[in-house]
Amino acid sequence: MYRVAEDFVKDWAIASKGALRVMQAISNDKMKIAIVDDHNSLGWLSWHLVSVAGAFGQFAGLQIPAPGPDMPQPETMEEIIEKYELVREAYKKEAATLTEEQLLEEVPAFGGMMQRGDLLSKVIAHQTHHVGQMTVLLRQAGLNVPPVMGPTKEMQ
Repeated sequence: MYRVAEDFVKDWAIASKGALRVMQAISNDKMKIAIVDDHNSLGWLSWHLVSVAGAFGQFAGLQIPAPGPDMPQPETMEEIIEKYELVREAYKKEAATLTEEQLLEEVPAFGGMMQRGDLLSKVIAHQTHHVGQMTVLLRQAGLNVPPVMGPTKEMQ
């Protein structure tokens, strides 16, 4: 739960940089790689991070330029990355303006009410969960795993 905007902005900068690195490691020809057929692929997970980060931001009352639920997944990683970078920057700018009172304020989310600061912590936790999945899929796809929260095997 965030109670000070600067704490979220700092954590978001680190977490979103790692997610961006993972997306940048995905080549267009590997976007369909999934652990099993018809399950979450690298491309789908990347697009999911863009759209869900936007939805969380909108629940929090932030102006996050994310795709709507009916917008189809782009065909290339470059397009997904471009959209993610917009979301990434919007969070930095929008969240920085939140006051301590606004972070404690309850907002409608997921069929109930949640403190805005708690919702912001969930966007990072959700993203971290999927970035972990993506790093495993990167290895299975024969791609290099970039540093997300520290050095990787490829850096040795």
